[in-house]
Amino acid sequence: MTRREFLRLLAVSGFAFIVPAEILASGGKGPGKRWAMAVDLLGCTKRNGCTDCIEACHRVHNVPRIADARRQIRWIWTSSYEALFPEEPAHLRDLMGRQILALCNHCENPPCVAVCPTQATFQRDDGIVMMDYHRCIGCRYCMAACPYGARSFNWQDPRPFVQTIDKDYPTRTKGVVEKCNFCEERLGKGRLPACVEACKEKCLTFGDLNDEASEIGRLLGGRYAVRRKPELGTRPKVLYLV
Repeated sequence: MTRREFLRLLAVSGFAFIVPAEILASGGKGPGKRWAMAVDLLGCTKRNGCTDCIEACHRVHNVPRIADARRQIRWIWTSSYEALFPEEPAHLRDLMGRQILALCNHCENPPCVAVCPTQATFQRDDGIVMMDYHRCIGCRYCMAACPYGARSFNWQDPRPFVQTIDKDYPTRTKGVVEKCNFCEERLGKGRLPACVEACKEKCLTFGDLNDEASEIGRLLGGRYAVRRKPELGTRPKVLYLV
């Protein structure tokens, strides 16, 4: 039996991809905060073509608009269900063909951190996987290690492609890798990530997995969720509610 056949067999029995969300939320690093995001697939896919969260994220983080698809920079984006969940579980086949939200998963076991030679990619105590733009040497090892395609490389100076620069967040330079940072600069001020605030349908929930009384803790306690490529053992902290 091939790996694909084995995973399909498990999916049919309901154990490979869909498990109680409280199981997904277990295994924290300690008593501190452990940030995570939940994406309600049933709600998020209703507004086909909605980009409110993407526009908000890219605006506050000075993400350039580059037409050339080979050089695009993206922190949060949408992709087809088939692309994000290639080993599709039987329970989710009604999502086939729909556009699903994707971003850095801020994995519990991030492979990108392990391969970075300069520690430009590092993990905070609260689990957020960060980028130090000054330490990045552009080797792109982190991009090769990330199994989710969540990182972008600046092949050119991105600043001319930013329509209106937000001075509250630094711009980047040519030769630097970047990605979603869970809006850590906003969390420090007691605010939610920009994408969460911008979602009119309230399909995005952000909070501390170690706090069962938090909004995300209560939500995950009563819903089932899936993660992308769970067989890799990276333990993503972006959970998809079904």
